[in-house]
Amino acid sequence: MRAYSTREVADLIGDSQQRVRAAARAGFVSPLKNPQGHFRFSFQDLVLLRSTKVLEQQNLGVRRMWRALRAVRAHLPPSRPLSSVRVVAANNRVLVQDNNTSWDPETGQTLFNFTVREFDPSAATIASARMDVKLVTTDTADYWFERGLKLDRAELQGEAANAYRRALAIDPGHVSASINLGRILHATRDYGAAEALYREALELHPDHAIAAFNLGVVLEDQGTIDDAIDNYQRAVSSDPTLPDAHYNLARLYEWRGESALAAHHMSRFRALSGEDS
Repeated sequence: MRAYSTREVADLIGDSQQRVRAAARAGFVSPLKNPQGHFRFSFQDLVLLRSTKVLEQQNLGVRRMWRALRAVRAHLPPSRPLSSVRVVAANNRVLVQDNNTSWDPETGQTLFNFTVREFDPSAATIASARMDVKLVTTDTADYWFERGLKLDRAELQGEAANAYRRALAIDPGHVSASINLGRILHATRDYGAAEALYREALELHPDHAIAAFNLGVVLEDQGTIDDAIDNYQRAVSSDPTLPDAHYNLARLYEWRGESALAAHHMSRFRALSGEDS
């Protein structure tokens, strides 16, 4: 099972590493820790964290939102991902749609069999007043990105690539989809297409460390060493705690005979990866 680092989760959901760590420390998600004490998040954790982004603007209160989403995850069988249901914000509460059934994750109560588009606001079964309902729809860039993640995890890279392409067709500025699609194309040696995706991501987010690092790797694979070094340096300038970028810089500087720079970056790599402890 794929485990995601704090940095990967932050990049994929478009949030800060500090907020991801805070969610873990508060018990909103339950990541494992590696031998160095760093969090390692599951795919379910990733989906749960991304789901909160959709509900943050609904004025539900952060703790209540997390409590409801954790209840959703606890209610579902382990074999069913959180992304398999619709999460609805309505009348200051969280509802879940599963096929034609809607239920309140905080109480476990099944409310009424309906689809939101067919909901009759005059029906008193749920509320006497009209409900302002907002859905996590299934044809958004985020939906297709999450579907791509799931397929990626199942090692169905061809289908994952198609899902990422669909996300980008809906939102060409979805940087995480660009990076993940680039990684798949890179693995199939489609270097030109991967390079283009990484460069597009950096045009949108010039300080995106992962995009710069991945661009460095694809340039190195094409033998463009000086440009690769420039992008690894760009990556560590944006995120000095990126160990793989320091390691690649150490290798390439050593290859160029620049021993002092190679030693500096190798030292940083060892410190960040816990090899000095």
